Amino acid sequence: MMSDPIADMLTRIRNGNTAKHNTVDVPVSKMKKSIADILVNEGYIKGYETIQDGARTTIRISLRYGKDKNEKVISGLKRISKPGLRVYVGKDELPRVLGGLGTAIISTNSGVMSDKEARKAGVGGEVLAFIW
Repeated sequence: MMSDPIADMLTRIRNGNTAKHNTVDVPVSKMKKSIADILVNEGYIKGYETIQDGARTTIRISLRYGKDKNEKVISGLKRISKPGLRVYVGKDELPRVLGGLGTAIISTNSGVMSDKEARKAGVGGEVLAFIW
């Protein structure tokens, strides 16, 4: 049993990126799909597809690189709110990652969204992760 599936997903992406893999497989959930949607919209990954393999369903995430695989689009991923210590912010305290160059992933009442979308919508919530 996994205690933190979101951290597992981020670690798989980080490890696949470091090892210069083209794709990474992650067990599926609605939360992971919405995080993958944000990563696609922000341009950190190429895309993802849901794959049914017998009784197991996974998300296959296609990683993005620069001109060659030595240029990484994702230079860092960090889990912020953990099961042992949840981190919540109001609409006025939304974090800026690297002065706006990175993205914070926020879980709000309106769904999972990036920090830019949360500022536009005027909502706060749980800070899931930073990506830059």
